[in-house]
Amino acid sequence: MLQQRTLKSITRSVGVGVHSGQRVELTLRPAAPDTGIVFRRVDLPVPVDIPVDAFAVSDTRMASTISPGGDPGGPRVQTIEHLMSACAGLGLDNLVIDISAEEVPILDGSAASFVYLLQSAGIALQDAPKRFIQVTKTIEVREGTGAQLKWARLEPFHGYKLSFEIEFNHPAVDATGQRVEFDFGSGQYKRDIARARTFGFTKDVEMMRSRGLGLGGNMDNVIVVDDHRVLNAEGLRYDDEFVKHKILDAIGDLHIAGKPLLASYVAYKSGHALNNKLLRALLADDTAYRIVSFDKTADAPRGFAELAPAW
Repeated sequence: MLQQRTLKSITRSVGVGVHSGQRVELTLRPAAPDTGIVFRRVDLPVPVDIPVDAFAVSDTRMASTISPGGDPGGPRVQTIEHLMSACAGLGLDNLVIDISAEEVPILDGSAASFVYLLQSAGIALQDAPKRFIQVTKTIEVREGTGAQLKWARLEPFHGYKLSFEIEFNHPAVDATGQRVEFDFGSGQYKRDIARARTFGFTKDVEMMRSRGLGLGGNMDNVIVVDDHRVLNAEGLRYDDEFVKHKILDAIGDLHIAGKPLLASYVAYKSGHALNNKLLRALLADDTAYRIVSFDKTADAPRGFAELAPAW
């Protein structure tokens, strides 16, 4: 049987929210089978649990934000996508995350710090079948036309692979890879995707800060790009770090479904909003997916039965 996974022990981290600039503490705890991933706002007078679910997403401006039942006026946790991406990369199904503010800390701007944190706690196999959302027919969402066109698509596939293409028409970005494909069956999420950092343009900083966003961003946790070049002294971690971060985000956004996908995801200029719209379109169509598990690990897609090696 391909088993569900949780942590072996409790682990903790402290950082700042990239948008709020607030100090925030995370405590990540093992959880029972079929719990899913649940954020718990422990800073509130009465702690509030917010289970991760596609319909819990209440805001997608600059990040993925969840609230109980998707209520935009309710308690929230924002910028969950990098931590969710790390959970997907390590195949984690069940986790309770105590959080002391409304935004997940940005740490180094990638998923690598979360992968290290989770692996340091250890991954435990549980006596329950791991359940997947298996896509059985193509679902696509599109927005805009011409130069504003963006789209994302899920197609049937025995495994999980992603393909993403960006187009920023910016010299620093254009000089790097614009398209990347990643197959989870390779077992190389940590090496090939996790270290890709979020990025931002200096021309957008004033606009963002006027809206109360980007208050915790700096060159320690964001790739900063002016009109011509990358300003970070150390440069890029990957030759195609910009598009790899977009795939990292997409992996996190799609893991908000509550179960890992068996699908091929293909996207052009997609983002948090369109990724969530795609998930909702999938889950709204009972003929487009089914929930599956694997009694024999040999029947599971390549790479899904192996635990990621220690960092």
